[in-house]
Amino acid sequence: MSYQVVKDLQEIDDLVGNISPYDSLEKEHRENALRWIRSGAELYRRVKPATPPKHLVSYCTIVDPKKQSVLLVDHHKSGLWLPAGGHVDPDEHPKKTAFRELEEELGVSLPLLQETPAFITVTETVGPTAGHTDVTLWYVFVADQNVKFTYDQTEFNKVEWFSMDRLPLERTDPNLSRFCRKLRIHE
Repeated sequence: MSYQVVKDLQEIDDLVGNISPYDSLEKEHRENALRWIRSGAELYRRVKPATPPKHLVSYCTIVDPKKQSVLLVDHHKSGLWLPAGGHVDPDEHPKKTAFRELEEELGVSLPLLQETPAFITVTETVGPTAGHTDVTLWYVFVADQNVKFTYDQTEFNKVEWFSMDRLPLERTDPNLSRFCRKLRIHE
């Protein structure tokens, strides 16, 4: 599978279909995403913030396996602590999006833990751009907490490492704790 350009929707279907769900909610999210992909709906955001109202996103989830921690960004628009990431451009492979967003938002290039997404979620957005649905593929990158990040201050207030046991659950993606539990199982 090429990661530069998506040749057809079957690549995205295969990518999503090959994610092994952690629990019944991830299974529900995967099945929702597969129905959406197979429906022929537009997968890519064309107009900010929400056209079409459901679109594909890649998270660049950075973990330090030795310290059992995850790097999160304090996002201006959503008001949440989230993994870095962004919308998949038309015909762009979601893995390429993850690498692009990692460079644009944090100024780094890091190795992937695995070549395919580790997790999938279907989530209604919050904040000033609320009201649309992100179908998010969670790619996992590995870094040591000593790595220096040059983050995009127009998008984030700050970046911070959080122990997987002490996540900012009151102000984060509602699926983050489940993602961390899944990741710990598969280490």
